[in-house]
Amino acid sequence: MTEKKKSYFPPISLRVSPEEKARLEHDAGDMTLSAYIRKQLFGDNVAPRKCRMKRPVKDHKTIAQLFALIKQTQAWNNLNQIARGVNSGMWIVSPETEAVLKDACKVIIEIRKMLMKALGLNAGDRS
Repeated sequence: MTEKKKSYFPPISLRVSPEEKARLEHDAGDMTLSAYIRKQLFGDNVAPRKCRMKRPVKDHKTIAQLFALIKQTQAWNNLNQIARGVNSGMWIVSPETEAVLKDACKVIIEIRKMLMKALGLNAGDRS
């Protein structure tokens, strides 16, 4: 016996002119076209779907630079060593370990800024 598909929603095709599609995309904002059209048709009585942003990555070049930065930095390894030392009670604060911690924090702050830029978010956003 074959298993039933968990949830299948049959698609509906709708032909629109390029101008109409552009208007729909503009009006939809960050919503997918499907979600926007469903909301327009059914209002608040629409069944909830998985939410996702239409295009989460705004700047692919910044994402590439971010991954290069992550690959070349030792911040993750340094933070892991510091966490182990703190958890075991063996981490001794010295000028050298303090400098390593500050450098790791600077790298993480830079990575956060790059991520925010790539995702098109403001630095003050908490989402």
